[in-house]
Amino acid sequence: MLIPCHATHVNPRLAVLRITTFNLSRLPPRPGKSILKVPPDHPEDCRVSTASRPKTLDDILVEFSQHRKLMQEELQKVIVGQNDVIEQLFAAIFTRGHCLLEGVPGLAKTLMVSTLARILDVGFKRVQFTPDLMPSDITGTNVLEEDEAGRRNFRFVEGPIFTNILLADEINRTPPKTQAALLQAMQEREVSVGQETYQLPDPFFTIATQNPIEQEGTYPLPEAQLDRFMFNIKVGYPSATEEEQILMATTKSEKPEVRKVLSGRAIVNIQKLVGGVAVSEYVVKYVASLVRSTRPKDPSAPDYVRQLVDWGAGPRAGQFLIQGGKAMAAMDGRFSVSLDDVRRVTVPVLRHRIATNFQAQAEGQTSESIIERLIQDLPEPEIPKLVK
Repeated sequence: MLIPCHATHVNPRLAVLRITTFNLSRLPPRPGKSILKVPPDHPEDCRVSTASRPKTLDDILVEFSQHRKLMQEELQKVIVGQNDVIEQLFAAIFTRGHCLLEGVPGLAKTLMVSTLARILDVGFKRVQFTPDLMPSDITGTNVLEEDEAGRRNFRFVEGPIFTNILLADEINRTPPKTQAALLQAMQEREVSVGQETYQLPDPFFTIATQNPIEQEGTYPLPEAQLDRFMFNIKVGYPSATEEEQILMATTKSEKPEVRKVLSGRAIVNIQKLVGGVAVSEYVVKYVASLVRSTRPKDPSAPDYVRQLVDWGAGPRAGQFLIQGGKAMAAMDGRFSVSLDDVRRVTVPVLRHRIATNFQAQAEGQTSESIIERLIQDLPEPEIPKLVK
């Protein structure tokens, strides 16, 4: 297997060895069997033809790309349009990221997440965040029980956070102490209650929603928690054609049925595959330069950033940019990240990590417009010349 020229710093033998290890040790190839779980009613023309030989990297990428397309087809039986939102949700899932969905009421944010959980055949819990919600309502609590002998002891009752996909609906309607109950779970994938620490199921994702137009009686998420979300995804209005399709489909008595495409184990294996996508030093330099240019006190920041931005993105933004680029490359069937892959995820990764000041608001500038301007102005790194 050849590694693209712009990923020359990666040892091809190590890259192939990594995938071979994933292929053989995690899911041993068997004649006629697929690495990823395929539902019984999956069309035969979508199944990758496998012989008794070990799977190559191309076989794995083709199979992953087919499953990704099937996931989107199943999801769009229920959700009309929103292709960019769906793509970003998939990218977060394949890289163990969390998402914050923002949009006005009635845009099917909750329906999108619940349908996605049905397609992935994983556990799903929805928590409606309200002003009186307590942290123990999410994480769980210790209950005092008495056995037959009269001895009393505490038993931990798991909360809804012990699932694979947690939908935190209208997360900004609950106080900060309850919002903070998600911090440890989102970062360490564990929950501490009393003197015990409990591991969460794998995979685990938090997908939160909030309404951006109604701020009365809400509690804006603190910056520390916003930074835990890989993507801040804006869900917009549908086009005229899409809205007509929505009205036609949702006013019928028939309800579309979706099929299960991937299991939890298959998602974990895909995450390992995506994590092994090659990233060249060329891409790393571009990501580092992009993130540093968002900080007004950095020497590399342009003048408009110094004038319009209070603070910029931290190193976690660069990590998410590279992880998102890996997911975009893998979903396209490529095993190396390009600058275009990074640019596709730049706005959802950075928009909630850049704080604009009053001057930016007076000039009508938003974090999105500043990010798009940075993408246009930032030069690509120079490719070092090979010396014979």
